[in-house]
Amino acid sequence: MVNSRIPTELIQLFSSKEATNYRIIPFEMQQNNILKCYGDENRDYQKTIQEIAIIYDLNVVIDPVGAQELDKALSFYYRQDRTFSSNAQSLNIGNSDFVSRLIEEADALKSSDIHFEAYEKECRVRFRIDGKLIERYIINKTDYPALINRIKILSNLDISEKRLPQDGRILFERNNLKFDVRVSVMPTIYGEKIVLRLLSKDQGLLSLSRLGFNEKQYADYHRAIMQPNGLILISGPTGSGKSTTLYATLGILNRQDNNILTIEDPVEYILPGINQMQLKEEIGLTFGSALRTFLRQDPDIIMLGEIRDQDTAQMAIRSSLTGHLLLSTIHTNSAWGSITRLIDMGVHPYLISETLIACVAQRLIRLLCPHCKKTFHPDASFTAGYKLDSNNIYYEKTGCEKCYYTGYLGRKAIYEVILIDKYLSQLIRKNETDIGEYLQRHDIKTLKDAALEMFGKGETSLEEILPIVSETI
Repeated sequence: MVNSRIPTELIQLFSSKEATNYRIIPFEMQQNNILKCYGDENRDYQKTIQEIAIIYDLNVVIDPVGAQELDKALSFYYRQDRTFSSNAQSLNIGNSDFVSRLIEEADALKSSDIHFEAYEKECRVRFRIDGKLIERYIINKTDYPALINRIKILSNLDISEKRLPQDGRILFERNNLKFDVRVSVMPTIYGEKIVLRLLSKDQGLLSLSRLGFNEKQYADYHRAIMQPNGLILISGPTGSGKSTTLYATLGILNRQDNNILTIEDPVEYILPGINQMQLKEEIGLTFGSALRTFLRQDPDIIMLGEIRDQDTAQMAIRSSLTGHLLLSTIHTNSAWGSITRLIDMGVHPYLISETLIACVAQRLIRLLCPHCKKTFHPDASFTAGYKLDSNNIYYEKTGCEKCYYTGYLGRKAIYEVILIDKYLSQLIRKNETDIGEYLQRHDIKTLKDAALEMFGKGETSLEEILPIVSETI
C-alpha cells in the first residue's frame, strides 16, 4: 500500500514526466544511495533501474504495488503532469465535457489561463497559477486536432481556418460556476495554440479594501478617486493586477448619479450600471476615437483601458481638463515613472501638472505556501544593505502537494500611491525624476518598501522580491 505521506524532498527527486514515464514513486532513502520506490507489480524495472543508476547515481529498489493504486498515487503526488489519450474508454478529448472539466479544474486551482500547445511529438496543457505556468497534461499528437476543433465550436470560431489567428468567447455555466472564457487561437509550426482566459463573474473578488492597500494608501487613493475631475494613472507590467484595481475602483464610483463610460481591450468583467465599450482597432474604434465620442456622451467618469500612444495621451489630458474624472493604466516600473512616460509621448509637463491627481504603481507577489515553507537565513550583507533585522526569522520556498511543488500558494498586491500636491506639481513642470527624499519625508511607501516588508513578515521569498527591490524610482 502506498504511503500517503511521502517527504517532499523525495518526490522532487524526479520530475512529474520522469515519474510518469518510469512509473515509480520514491518513498524512502537509505544509506549508500539506496532509493526505495513504489512500482507497478506488472512491470519489469530492470532497464529503469540501470538507467537511474547511470543518470542519478542511485541504487533503486522497487516495492511493487497494484497498477491502479500506483496510478492513483502518481496522480496525487505528480498532479502537474498527466497523460491523456482519447483511446481510453473513459475519456474523449474531442468531447465538450473534457473542455468543461478543464475549466472546472482551472477554477478549483485558481488558475487565470489555460494554454493548449502543439509540439513535434506531443501536445500539452498548462495552467497559469499565481502568475506562473504549470504543466498539467500531456496529450497525444493524434488527439490534439479534435480538442482544438471542440474549443473552436464552443467559441463559435471557424474550424476550417487554421492559417490565421482567431478570437472568440465561451459562456460557461456548469455546477454553479459561471464564466466568460476569452479564447485566442494562434497558428504555430506544429499546429494551433489556444489560450483560454477565465473571467469569473464573482464580483466579490473586486473589493477595493481587500486588494492590498495599507491604511494610508487606501485613504490617499480613496481621496483621489472622489475628486470630481482629473487624471488617475495606475502603472505596472502586464499581469500586475491593474485591471482588477480599476474594476474595484469603478465598483465604488458606480452610483446612480454618475454616468460612467469605459473603453477596454478586452471587456473582462460586466459591471451593471456602467456603459462598457470593446476596443475594435480593425474598424477604427481605438482608445483615442472612443474618447472623442465619450466627450459627447455627457460623462462624469471615464475609464480608459490603457494609454499607449500620443493620440490617446492627448485625449486623456483633454478629458481631464474639461471636467471629467479619468482613470487609466500605463506601462511603467514606478508610479512617478508614469509622468516621464507621458512626457515621452509628447504631453507637455504643465498639462500633466494641471490634471494629474494621483499616480499608482502595483505588483503581484506570490505568497509562500504555509504548509511547506522553511526558515531561511539571508546573507548578512543583504540584511544590512536593505536595513533588515538580522535576528528576524525569514522563509524560503520548498514545495509540496498542496502548492503543486511550486513553493507558493496565492498572491498579494503591493502598491505605491503618490498624491500630487502643489510641491509635486512644480516638480512635474520641471520634469524632475528624483523624489526619493520627498517620499521618505512624507512616509510614502514605495514598491521596494512594501516588498521588503512582506519578506520581513515571512509572507514571501527573497527570490520573489529581488526583481522589485533591485528597481529604482
